[in-house]
Amino acid sequence: MTLEIRPTIDPRDPSFLQDVADGSVRLTPSQGLQLFHDLPLAELGRWADKRCRAIHGEHIRTYVMDRNINYTNVCTAKCTFCAFRRDLGADDAYTLSFEQIDEKITELTAIGGTQILMQGGMNPELPLEWYESLLGDIRKKHPGVHVHAFSPPEVVEFVNFFDPPGTTFREKVHWVLSRLQAAGLQSIPGGGGEIFAQAVREKIGLGKCCAETWLTVMHVAHELGMNTSATMMFGHIDGVADRIHHMALVRDWQDRALRDFEQDGGGRYMAFISWPFQRENTPLGRVREWAPDTDGEFPGDVVAQLDGSGEKSMHSEFGRRLRLSGASDYLRTQAISRLILDNIYSIGASWVTMGPHVGQIALQFGANDMGSVMMEENVVSAAGTTYCMSEQVLCHLIRDTGFTPAQRDNSYDLLAVHDTAASPDLQVEDWSMLRASPAQDSSDTLVSLTQS
Repeated sequence: MTLEIRPTIDPRDPSFLQDVADGSVRLTPSQGLQLFHDLPLAELGRWADKRCRAIHGEHIRTYVMDRNINYTNVCTAKCTFCAFRRDLGADDAYTLSFEQIDEKITELTAIGGTQILMQGGMNPELPLEWYESLLGDIRKKHPGVHVHAFSPPEVVEFVNFFDPPGTTFREKVHWVLSRLQAAGLQSIPGGGGEIFAQAVREKIGLGKCCAETWLTVMHVAHELGMNTSATMMFGHIDGVADRIHHMALVRDWQDRALRDFEQDGGGRYMAFISWPFQRENTPLGRVREWAPDTDGEFPGDVVAQLDGSGEKSMHSEFGRRLRLSGASDYLRTQAISRLILDNIYSIGASWVTMGPHVGQIALQFGANDMGSVMMEENVVSAAGTTYCMSEQVLCHLIRDTGFTPAQRDNSYDLLAVHDTAASPDLQVEDWSMLRASPAQDSSDTLVSLTQS
């Protein structure tokens, strides 16, 4: 189905926004940018909520039980926003053994978990056979656990490290992903998306693949029948137009996946999750914060273009000033993503960086999913405070917003709808023991990470 586009209409027109919310009209990038800047926050949230309800109904909002397993922190990339990576040979560099990974999955299944989100650094010491053996070991010992693993930058490095057969990059990716899929890989997370605009990626993601390469990896995964997610990390040196451009590219490539592979059972982007940059313990975090009253227009906005063509030479201070994202900016960005991404099923609330109550509000700003209750998180917590939260608290937050909490799987099929007195949150008698709280070390607590 091709959606109507009305590029000349003022997007603030309520009748136009109603058509967008109903799913019959598609926003152009320029209309999305105008709504971001001009529509009051509450009104923008109301329209995003209308769109979410048109897709997901009035009652159920979801979460997943999984565990984030970061199998190695050795990485060849030098992303300035990352506090997790280590050089090969560093004192605190590690690669988990199969036995350690098996133990983590066993702990997950013991509490009813259904999925692992497995990502690591780009470690040149690990051969393809290591990954195949790992996947085979997981499939043999834990056949009921869904393996959601290896983001596009990892796949790109697999191509570089393993020199697979093929005359084009796409053919090489197809060969690698086919091998991993045969070994047990089931879907691919959207890590490494960051911001697609090249001027920004060149500043913050040294050694990481470009947008075209990232999107191509996902398109090959869709061709092989694997579902994926897409992500965006904002609130650093980016301009608002960079965010809109990023969303528009995801939408365009989703159109391609549906056109090219849907009839043959192909995969697609199932979810989009965006979250603000966390500055603590990162090189990028040491950049001076922008002062709007004295520094003039933010350099990122000067450079940012809706077609992604911005160049760093357009402002001498580009990359030297940060504009961090607070709750209002986060909610505005998420709401716009729900309105622009008309072909993406799920929008995830990223409360891991913003806190549980902002995540709760996000359910009224276009999000239908609260991400994961998981047993471990290492990457985001290395860059600052994250929030830990039990399944009971997560369900309580969803219910307190007026929805029924439900546990889902990777395909967003419902595993348990908590609409009875036996629901996790309704069994709690003493909430003082289960309050959500900041946690720097989340290795032995239940936390949520929505960047999957």
